[in-house]
Amino acid sequence: MATPAIDSSVLTRRGVLAAAAASLLLAGCGQPGERPDDGSSASSAPGDQDLVVGASLELTGRGAALGVPQQRALEITAEALNRAGIPVGNRRRSVRLVIQDNRSNPTVAARQAAELTRAGARALIGGTLAETSVALAEAAQKIKTPFISVGLGDGVVLPIAERTFSFQVTPDAVDVARRLADLVRAKRVRQVALLAADGLHGDSGVRAVRTALQAADVELVRTVRLPATGRSFAGAARRIAAAEPGGVIVWGTAPDSGVAARELRRADYDGQLFFDAGAISEDTLSEANAAAVEGAYAVHPAGLGASALSATSTTDLERRDFNYRYTQRYGTSDTFAPYASDALQLVAESVRLATSLDRGRLRAFLQMQVAEGIAGGYAFTETRHGGMEPDSLATYVVAQGSWQLYG
Repeated sequence: MATPAIDSSVLTRRGVLAAAAASLLLAGCGQPGERPDDGSSASSAPGDQDLVVGASLELTGRGAALGVPQQRALEITAEALNRAGIPVGNRRRSVRLVIQDNRSNPTVAARQAAELTRAGARALIGGTLAETSVALAEAAQKIKTPFISVGLGDGVVLPIAERTFSFQVTPDAVDVARRLADLVRAKRVRQVALLAADGLHGDSGVRAVRTALQAADVELVRTVRLPATGRSFAGAARRIAAAEPGGVIVWGTAPDSGVAARELRRADYDGQLFFDAGAISEDTLSEANAAAVEGAYAVHPAGLGASALSATSTTDLERRDFNYRYTQRYGTSDTFAPYASDALQLVAESVRLATSLDRGRLRAFLQMQVAEGIAGGYAFTETRHGGMEPDSLATYVVAQGSWQLYG
C-alpha cells in the first residue's frame, strides 16, 4: 500500500487526517514494547514468529462469487509482501495466511474467529456477506483480535462502542446511495423502483436509498425485496416491472445482481438499471447476464477505472501490478478482489508502525491508518472504523461487456 500522499490542490477529509497521522501515531499509542491498555492479553511474538493472519471467507455457498476472489487476492498480496518481509522493529517478518471456508454460514464464521486466533492469528480478515462479517465482528470483540471486514453492510462496525476491534474496507451504503441518486437525477429519471437483496446488506440499501432519493427529489415508486438466494427472482421482478418505473436500482451482491437483471428483462422491463457496489464482479458480466446488464450503471471505488497505461503514482503502479498478477494467474481480473488486498496491506502497515505483533497495539494503529489502497482511500479514526472514503467512489457503465468509467 502506498505511503499516504496529500494532493495540495484538493482538501479532503483523508488529506487532513493524513497530515495529522504521524503525530497522532507517536503520541496516541505509547512507546514500542508498552503493554496495551485495552484488555488484550497478547504479547509480542518470539523473534522467529511470522505475522499470522487468519481469513474466514465464503469459498462455498451463496457468497462464493465474492469470497473466492478474496482468497486469491490475499495469496497474491502475501507473496508480494514476503518478497522483502515486513519490518517489525529490528526484524523482518513474513506473512503466513491461514484461510478457512466459512461456507457462507455466520455460525461457522464466528467459530472460526476463535479457532484462527488460537492458531496464532494476530488479525482476522473476511466476511464478504454482511451476516458473516457481523458474526466475525462480534466474535473478534470477545477475543480481542483485530478484524477487517471485506463485506458490504453498515452494521458491521456499528455501534462503534461494541466494535472497537472491527474495521471495514468497503464503502458505506449512504455514500453509494448518494452517488446513485445523483446519477439517477442526472439521467433525468424521475421515478425509480428499488429491488433490494434480503438480509443486512439489503436493509442498509433500503434505508440509504430512500433517504438519498428524497434528497435528490426523485420519487421511489416501489420497493421489493429479493427472496433468499436459491429461490426464483421472477416474482419480485414482475412486481417491479408492473410499477413501470423509469429506472430500477438493484441493491445486492453477485451472483444475485446479474440474476435480478435477467429476470427484470424477462418481465419486459426495458428501462435503465443502476447497481450498487456489490454488483461489481466478473460474475455480473458473465455470458448469461451479458444482454441484461449491457448499458447498466454502477457505483464503485474509482480504482476499477485506473488505466495501466497512465499509471504514474505509487498507488497506480501497485494497482497495475496487482491486476497483472491476478490476471496472469487466473486468466481475468476480478473487480471485487482488491478489498482483501487492501485489508492485508493495512494489517502489515499497522504491524510495521506498531513495531510489534501485539494484537492490542495492532488495533490501536489500525484505527489511525490513513492510506491509499488498490480499491480506494481509507481514513480510520477512533470513532470511525468504516474507512472507505466517499471521494474514492466513481460511476461505471457496462459497455461491450466490460465496466467502463462513466463521465
